[in-house]
Amino acid sequence: MANIAIWDGSSTFNSGSNPTPFGFYDTDPIFAADADKVSRFCAARLGYPLMDVELQSGSFYACFEESVTTYGNEVYLFKIRDNFLSLEATPTGSALNNTVISPNLGNMIRIAEDYGAEAGAGGFVNYRTGSFDLQNGKQIYDLDAWANASASLQPGDSIEIKEVFYQAPPAIVRYFDPYAGTGTGVQGLLETFGFGAYSPGVNFMMMPIYFDVQKIQAIELNDQIRKSAFSFNIVNNKLEIFPAPTDKPGTLFFRYISRMERGAPSKAPYSGSNMITNISNVPFNNPTYSQINAPGRQWVFLYTLALAKELLGYVRGKYTTVPIPGAETTLNQSDLLTDARTEKAALLEKLRGDLDEATRQKQLERRQAENVAMKSTFENVPLPIFIG
Repeated sequence: MANIAIWDGSSTFNSGSNPTPFGFYDTDPIFAADADKVSRFCAARLGYPLMDVELQSGSFYACFEESVTTYGNEVYLFKIRDNFLSLEATPTGSALNNTVISPNLGNMIRIAEDYGAEAGAGGFVNYRTGSFDLQNGKQIYDLDAWANASASLQPGDSIEIKEVFYQAPPAIVRYFDPYAGTGTGVQGLLETFGFGAYSPGVNFMMMPIYFDVQKIQAIELNDQIRKSAFSFNIVNNKLEIFPAPTDKPGTLFFRYISRMERGAPSKAPYSGSNMITNISNVPFNNPTYSQINAPGRQWVFLYTLALAKELLGYVRGKYTTVPIPGAETTLNQSDLLTDARTEKAALLEKLRGDLDEATRQKQLERRQAENVAMKSTFENVPLPIFIG
């Protein structure tokens, strides 16, 4: 095997020669300038020039590129987690790297619309109307059979009844004015309100409205106690109505929904190929290295060192011992790998902790604590007494 040159103490980053594996940042002049500095930094921390470092400039460049990418991944994954409720179901659009993401209620309203659909007050589920003719003396009607015969359903679908229009005639229809024809009234009391066709007597002397309310309540209470109540019961889409229909029972109307439509996992307009559906298609690109601040670059430098240390450990692990004149030397592969993995884990933990402290929730909690402390401080400031 030919001898392969190792680190000789210097390097020159040339973007035209594809120095990094992916080339994400090769054209960034700040990245190009820092690449050689980071190489010298890592080599010095690994013992050069007191001892050889069995790596090349390309090895340091690859570690540097991976460190910047890792930093960007951690930062942007944090942004995605902190804002995904506001991002989901929005267009993928252009990259969000330099965009301030404003919290909004869009997705919360979308979730609430599903509850609105159950209450018949919005949502994405269509309410359909059906009807069938009542039969004399028949109280139980199979609505599944009706759906199979009359509703346009997909195979395997079924209906869910939401509302049955089966109520007793309103009390105002049976309103009786005991004063009609007695001289105190000759027209329907509610003629002014459009109920004259139902109400047989109204006074020229206006009666208080609570009089009519009490009369209607008396009629409804009489129906509830002395008559069969107009009611119904549904079990497994078997509709049972009370009382039993009599001659010329008429038509019963109801509203229903499609269970398959209600259970559809995707509903318009929240579907399509250009929408954010999970964290993998939130439009964040790799970071721009020149825009990373000093604390961020310091993290990148140290993570690059940890990666280079790990890589050097793998290289030295090829041989446990190396013969030298008159003796053997043991390589430090185990120490390098242990230190590298520990440093990588510590750096990631620190970065994630810093990002967690920057969440919207933590910032608001800190602001609240500051306001409480400030208020407590101001309460101890003596107030001047004005004597006029």
